[in-house]
Amino acid sequence: MDKKVRVRFAPSPTGGLHLGGVRTALFNYLFARKNNGTFVLRVEDTDQNRFVEGAEEYIVNCLNWCGITPDESPNNPGAYGPYRQSERKPSYRKFAEQLISDGYAYYAFDTTEDLDAKRKEIPNFQYGQATRMQMRNSLTLTISEVEELLAAKTPHVIRIKVPTDEIVHFNDLIRGDVSFETSLVDDKVLLKADGMPTYHLAVVVDDKAMEISHAFRGEEWLPSAPVHILLWKYLGWEADMPAWAHLPLILKPDGHGKLSKRDGDRLGFPVYAMSWTDPKTGDVTKGFKEMGFMPEAFINMLALLGWNDGTDEELFSLKELEEKFSIERISKAGAKFDFEKAKWYNHEWIKSQGAERLAASVKAELEKAGIEVEDDAFLSTVIDLIKDRCTLLPDFVAQSGYFFASPAEYDVNSVKPKWTVEKADFFKAFAGGLTLTDAVTAEAAFKALAEEKGFKPGELMLPFRIMLVGGKFGPGVFDIAVLLGVEETKARIVKAIAVFNS
Repeated sequence: MDKKVRVRFAPSPTGGLHLGGVRTALFNYLFARKNNGTFVLRVEDTDQNRFVEGAEEYIVNCLNWCGITPDESPNNPGAYGPYRQSERKPSYRKFAEQLISDGYAYYAFDTTEDLDAKRKEIPNFQYGQATRMQMRNSLTLTISEVEELLAAKTPHVIRIKVPTDEIVHFNDLIRGDVSFETSLVDDKVLLKADGMPTYHLAVVVDDKAMEISHAFRGEEWLPSAPVHILLWKYLGWEADMPAWAHLPLILKPDGHGKLSKRDGDRLGFPVYAMSWTDPKTGDVTKGFKEMGFMPEAFINMLALLGWNDGTDEELFSLKELEEKFSIERISKAGAKFDFEKAKWYNHEWIKSQGAERLAASVKAELEKAGIEVEDDAFLSTVIDLIKDRCTLLPDFVAQSGYFFASPAEYDVNSVKPKWTVEKADFFKAFAGGLTLTDAVTAEAAFKALAEEKGFKPGELMLPFRIMLVGGKFGPGVFDIAVLLGVEETKARIVKAIAVFNS
C-alpha cells in the first residue's frame, strides 16, 4: 500500500457497546495488524445532549476485554491528538467558515419553530436544494442582515450547500463503485448552534488531521457518504481522502432488519459486549462477558459475521484472524445473528482451553455462587474433567459444584421407585470395602460386587451417580469418585442411603 495504514474506531459515548460496533472495531484492528498499521480509538463526544458519564471508560474496557486494544487513544495518546472530539472543538469552526467563504456552505438562522412549521407545511420536509431559498439563511438574507445577526450572536447553524444535479461516485472496498444523485441529498448541518460539529464535518476534519488511510464503518452510514466526499473535495483534501469500506449489517435472527437491543431483550440474548448500567435509571443490560462468553469465542463469532477465509474453517484465534483477514473476503450481504451458533463457538473454545486459561474465570463463577475453592490444583483437575460439558462459564457451577460440597438435594424420584433394601445393602457393602486407586479399578470392583449380589451393574449406576452428584449429570461416575476420594465418597453414600430409605 502506498501510504501508511492508519484506521480508527470512532464510537460515541452514549451507552452500551453493540456487537456491531465491536465488529467494526475488530475489522479495523485486524486490517491494521495485517498491514503493519495503527489502530486508533477516537471518541466522538460532540453530541453533548447524548453524552453519558462513564460510557467512554466502558468502551475502553470492552475493547480491552476483547483483546483489541488501540495503539492510540485518549488513554494512550500519540502524535495525532487530542483523541476526544470535544477537545478538538476550535478546529471545526475554522473549516466551516472556510466552506462558507468558498461558497460551499451557508449560515442558517431558522428557529425550531420555523422548521416545525415547514415540516407541517411540506410532508417529508428536507432542508436542501428545493427548500433552502424559502428559509432564513445567508442565501436568502442580505450580507448586512447576516452580519447583523452574527454580531448579535443570533443562534445559527452552518449547513453544507449540496450541488444540484450532480453524481457523486466513490469506490467502496466492499461494494465496488457506488454513486449518489445529489438532488436526493439534503443540506446537512455541519456546525451546530453550540459550536460543536456534527458527525459529518468532524469525521472529515479528524480523519484528515489524523491521517486516516482507510475508513471502516457500518452500512447504515452509506447515505452520508456523498456529503463526506463533497466535504473532502470542497476542503481541498480529495487526494488525502481515506479508502471507504461500508460493512454489512448484523441482522436479526430472522434476517429482517438490523439487530437491536430490543431484539435481544425480546429473545433473551445479549447484544452488548459487556453489561451496561444506565447511570440515570440504574437499569442493567447484560453483556456477552457477564453471560459467560470467553473473549476468544466472542471475537471469533463476530469475525465470521460477514467474513470468512474462503474455507470451511470456523475456529480462529485472534492471532490467526490477524494473519488471514482480508477486505476481499467481507460479504456485501447482511449477516444473520444466531445466538445458538454464538454459544457453539463458546463451547468449542471452552473445550479447547487448558485448565490454566479457564481457572480464574471458573473460580470467579463458583465464588459468585457461594462455593469456596481452597485448592487450585484440585480445581484444575475438575475443570479438565467437566469442561466438555460446559457451554457458558456459569455452567461450571452446576457441573462442578458437587466436587466442592456434598449435594444438598437429591433427584430422589429417579431412585425411589426401584429402591430396595437389597440395593441399600449393596451400597453399604461397597462403601465398606471401598478403594479408589483409579476409575478403572473402582468400576471393576463395583461390577464384581454387583454380580456377587445378583444385580446388573446398570441398575446401580444411576443411584450411585445421584448419591455423589445429586442428579443425573456429570462425567464418568467413577472419575467423580476418584476425585472425591475414599472418605468423601463413603460419606456421600451413607448420607444418600438414609435419604433414599426415608
